[in-house]
Amino acid sequence: MERRIIHVDMDAFYAQIEQRDSPSLKGKPVIVGGKSSSRGVVSTASYEARKFGVHSAMPMTRAHQLCPDGYYVTPRFNIYREVSSIIMDIFRSYTDYVQPVSLDEAYLDITHLVRRDMPASRIADFIKKDVLEATDLTCSAGVSYNRFLAKMASGMNKPNGLTIIHHGNVHDILMPLPIGDFPGVGKVTEERMKTLDIHTGQDLFNQSERDLINWFGKRGPKLFRYARGQGDDTVQSERVRKSIGKETTFEVDKNEDEEILAVIRKLSQQVSEKMSQHGLVGDTVTVKLKEFDFKTVTKQMKLPDPISEPADIYNISYRLYTELKSTERPIRLIGVTMGNLKEKSFENMTIYDFIQRKSE
Repeated sequence: MERRIIHVDMDAFYAQIEQRDSPSLKGKPVIVGGKSSSRGVVSTASYEARKFGVHSAMPMTRAHQLCPDGYYVTPRFNIYREVSSIIMDIFRSYTDYVQPVSLDEAYLDITHLVRRDMPASRIADFIKKDVLEATDLTCSAGVSYNRFLAKMASGMNKPNGLTIIHHGNVHDILMPLPIGDFPGVGKVTEERMKTLDIHTGQDLFNQSERDLINWFGKRGPKLFRYARGQGDDTVQSERVRKSIGKETTFEVDKNEDEEILAVIRKLSQQVSEKMSQHGLVGDTVTVKLKEFDFKTVTKQMKLPDPISEPADIYNISYRLYTELKSTERPIRLIGVTMGNLKEKSFENMTIYDFIQRKSE
């Protein structure tokens, strides 16, 4: 079956988190980076700030010139990494074939999930909704049959976009595309191409592979293929899972043990099912709470023997939760993670596992 690749890219990730956590910043031109007196560069600019010409990697001094009335925020990378971890866990709840590119983007191979009644575009939409529900952040997704087109598609309708490039529309999309929008074509290469009268995808398409090799060396064959919508469709995922976790963000902050424990029981069941799918056991349980003011607290327990049963995971999670929870601090998120995973061996199989494996 032809590959189905999704590229998910968060929308102005750092700036969007700052606007989420400080509602007074919503709708304002937010620039994440250092002060004007520093030598720093812009990490991320909100879409409101981009209207003034501010963009990532721009010197902060220039950003202040373009947008003197912007809201300048110091990066909080610990928070960004925490949110990224939630997002990547959502991706891995759909497929094991996940290739993170940075904190805010990743490729997903969902070929095995696609059915007649479940097209790739619908799966991408589910992923976008899950990310929004868990983080209150939007992302854009691109769907195609290789990575380069999926990445291109994810940037075409930002923010909160979903774009599909397939064999029926790829030529129409690539031919009028400005040459600088092709992957691997930086400013220097773009200027070189323009001197060769290559301004669009159509111009690139019209060049022979030999000429492109003469002009651009080892990049020539790749540029030749890109103009024809051809690219690598392999998602380089991690071979061994280090952990499996599930978490839930409450619509309203909760402080009632009975309700929260019911969710922990459900999360323990989900983690157990995922471990069972991959034939894994683990010996480290972690419970994470995000409190009403976004403060995150975690507690972990390493066990003498590996476990995978939902009741075992719940019992340890229950203990960790009671040690973490403050009666005076409502929570907005609860998470359960099993870590230090390894494959089930004969010694740590249950009778059910053994009978099931023998019958396969």
